[in-house]
Amino acid sequence: MASVPRESATTINTRKIVVAGVLGAIAIVLGVTQWGFIPVPNVTGRATIMHIPAIIGAVLEGPVVGVLAGLIFGVFSMLQDTTGLFANPLISVLPRVLIGLTSWLTYRALAATNVDLAAAAAGVVGTLTNTILVVGGLVVFGLLPVAAVPTIIPQAIAEVVIAAVLTPLVARGVNLVRSGRTSAPETTPRDKSSF
Repeated sequence: MASVPRESATTINTRKIVVAGVLGAIAIVLGVTQWGFIPVPNVTGRATIMHIPAIIGAVLEGPVVGVLAGLIFGVFSMLQDTTGLFANPLISVLPRVLIGLTSWLTYRALAATNVDLAAAAAGVVGTLTNTILVVGGLVVFGLLPVAAVPTIIPQAIAEVVIAAVLTPLVARGVNLVRSGRTSAPETTPRDKSSF
């Protein structure tokens, strides 16, 4: 009996392209509708969850999907920029591309220990990748004064917590559906009167 070759995490196939496109589209919908923004008390006034599809893509499908979903998010943020802060692709695109890579590396490193912990950690690392690289880029290019960085901390904390909660929930749900088992196993006999 011949064994089916295992697919590499970096292999690109139709499913991965479709998943990346769908996750990228979700990030765009979150941005266009403003559903991807949560009010927080800081300079920007809002935290974002638009980076979470890239994290989820990396956790569920590997680095290629995470990178592609992050690329879609980054290009969208650059094209939709009205402030001039995200016109530079080193600020708007590169950090978003790296979200998928750092999330996948984190998930892969911890998945053997506990998949829920690995997904939560991937959410934290992916979020911090986005926040640190975007804010760092804004500071390096002189678009944000260093003094404003501490005011972004509430936003960063909100984004980290949301990603750490949502990523394992979505990953667990998708993996449950993929397994074909969408309900808990029955432990007691069914009462025939309930039919």
